[in-house]
Amino acid sequence: MDKKEAKERIEYLRKKTDYYAKKYYDEDKPEISDFEYDMMMLELRTLEAKYPEYITKDSLTQKVGGHVKEGFQKVTHEVPLQSLQDVFSLEEVEEFDKRMQEKAKENGISKVRYVVETKIDGLSAALEYKDGKFVRGATRGNGQVGEDVTENLKTVKSIPKEINDKINITVRGEVFISKEDFEKMNQEREEKEEELFANARNAAAGSLRQLDSNITKNRPLDIYIFNVQKIEGKNFNSHFEELEYLKNIGFNVNPIRIMCEDIKEVKKAIEKIGDMRENLTFGIDGAVVKIDDLNFRKILGSTVKVPRWAVAYKYPPEKKETILKDIVCQVGRTGVITPMAILEPVKLAGSTISKTTLHNEDFIKEKDLRIGDTVIVQKAGDVIPEIVGVKKEKRTGKEKEFTMPNKCPVCNADAIREEGEAAIRCTGIECPAKLFRNLSHFVSREAMNIDGLGENILQELLDRNLIKNIADIYTLTFEDIASLKKNGKKFARKFNK
Repeated sequence: MDKKEAKERIEYLRKKTDYYAKKYYDEDKPEISDFEYDMMMLELRTLEAKYPEYITKDSLTQKVGGHVKEGFQKVTHEVPLQSLQDVFSLEEVEEFDKRMQEKAKENGISKVRYVVETKIDGLSAALEYKDGKFVRGATRGNGQVGEDVTENLKTVKSIPKEINDKINITVRGEVFISKEDFEKMNQEREEKEEELFANARNAAAGSLRQLDSNITKNRPLDIYIFNVQKIEGKNFNSHFEELEYLKNIGFNVNPIRIMCEDIKEVKKAIEKIGDMRENLTFGIDGAVVKIDDLNFRKILGSTVKVPRWAVAYKYPPEKKETILKDIVCQVGRTGVITPMAILEPVKLAGSTISKTTLHNEDFIKEKDLRIGDTVIVQKAGDVIPEIVGVKKEKRTGKEKEFTMPNKCPVCNADAIREEGEAAIRCTGIECPAKLFRNLSHFVSREAMNIDGLGENILQELLDRNLIKNIADIYTLTFEDIASLKKNGKKFARKFNK
């Protein structure tokens, strides 16, 4: 890659990471997996290190992602809430240790100890206490300025309103929703025909960043505290001791914290957390390795974005084996016929996976997928599950090859694949599936945001011939809507508002 190509690639990656960071941090609606985003950031960091003349202050390698949401008061953090340097291999952790050992030797420090903790997958927040009483809470925001979410944080039961020491202290923690509570939330939303949350992290972030604290109150938020940002009247030498103190005065401290005497113990701790990851009640996206000696931390200092005394080891995407029970086809609003994998339900990255898209005919052929196969499913970053491979050695001979239909599975019109396209489309002008998908999109939050018109209600309106197109939605009467449910009049009154 020459300099011109490197510059173009850096600009492209900067633009894409800015876009995806906005979706993740500001809108709580991720479009790609954490792993894909991490790999883009890793490539950007690597290119900028090789071509430092192209580094700019607005690159996400130089700042923390996130902005203050409109409607919230701004809070300037007295001590910045920084990000962490991600690493993706144990070799990189060893390199981090070598740097720490060299710095320790330069400063006459004979022993380097570490604390390894779970990197909780949630939203970072700072809690401020005056004379032991909770007075203010804020999101991380861009690290320097966050959002005042005090009233929302007061609804989190695990945050003490008063601690067992009348001191002035600011602590940092991670707000999250447990795996079990996340499953329950999405089940309830599905029953109410509401949009499902993509993952527990975004459910937690969206819940905390509500302008109405009554909404937050009804969400099962929890928090684990993992750092002292500022404390008056007390001095600690050890981070581990600091965490024990926080626990004793009433804080809900990160439960997985392992004291390590050397790099060998650090690697064992990372592997241990990786092994227990699936059985943890809360989601994690890595293990954090921190220098325990607080005085040594001060010597090491920080860059604009990250502390030099810590790294976050990111585990590879979680994968599971399951059975491909069937392949069914769905018709989208543009007529595209998409194959869907029906899977033996499997727990993966904090949620139960029972189906996933197979994209198109080429994807199925490329992966050589057959009904009955044992397949490998990956859910990197909890966004969209995908089939990444087949265990062909487990085939019994009873597996069935799948062929895309040449007729629409809904209206029986011809299904064709245009030259140069991967998609197969229904040619039916009045295909009910196309109409249904168009209606679903029209009433969705992304379009007209018509509250109450979920897919089940739309289907019933179509089945009863109460609507035949989008315009018919606006001709529905009170009686039409009231006839749809047992408590239909109450529903109709809500819908007509």
